[in-house]
Amino acid sequence: MHRTSSSAGTESAPRPEPPRRKLYFVRHGETDWNAERRLQGQRDVPLNALGRKQAARCGDLLGDLLAVSGATPQQFAFTSSPLSRARETMEILRTGLGVAPEDYITDARLAELSFGRWEGLTYKEVRALDRSVLATRERDKWNFQPPGGESYAQLLVRVRAWHDSVSGDAVVTAHGGVARVLLVLYAVKPPAEAPLGDVAQGVVYEFAPGSVNRYG
Repeated sequence: MHRTSSSAGTESAPRPEPPRRKLYFVRHGETDWNAERRLQGQRDVPLNALGRKQAARCGDLLGDLLAVSGATPQQFAFTSSPLSRARETMEILRTGLGVAPEDYITDARLAELSFGRWEGLTYKEVRALDRSVLATRERDKWNFQPPGGESYAQLLVRVRAWHDSVSGDAVVTAHGGVARVLLVLYAVKPPAEAPLGDVAQGVVYEFAPGSVNRYG
C-alpha cells in the first residue's frame, strides 16, 4: 500500500489547536462530470463505472489500514455527504469492509462547496463568460465566492460545525472542497494554500493533528 504524507510547516502566526481525533477521508469516486471537468458543486451527479471501481478500492485500502492498526469498523462513526455520489461511495466502501452498506449517517454540512450559477460549466466556459471574475478568484481562492455560491471560508464554518459534533474517530465520504477545508481544520495547510492542488479519487486520506497521509 503506497503512502505519502504532508505536514504543516512553521508559521509565524499561531494557529488554532487542531482536532485530537483521527479521520479517514474518502473523496467520492469519479462521475461523468468529473471526467468532463465540469463544476459539480451541489448538483447531484451519480458515480460512473470508474467511480464505482474507485470506491471499491477505497474499501480495500481502508480494510487494510484498520487491520494493520488493530481497529474495527465498529470503532468509527461513518458519515457521508447527502449527495448520491458520496453516498454510493460509502455504501460500496462499507460493503468491502464486510459491514451493512446502509448503516451510516448523512450530514448536509458535508455537502460540496456550492459553485452557484457556475455549476455544470467547465472553467473554460466560465472564462468565456467573464474572464475578469476568474482573475479575481485566482488572487484569493480561499475567500472568493462564485456568483450565487459560497467560498471555502464559508464551507469551513459548516464543516467545522459538523466536526465539533463528532465525539470520536470517523470515516467520511465527501468532496474535494471538504477535503481542502479539512486541511485547514487539521492545521496541515494555511487557508491561502489549501485550495491549491488536486484531491485524488480512489485513495484514502488519514487526517491527524498537523498531518495528512495518503494511501493508494
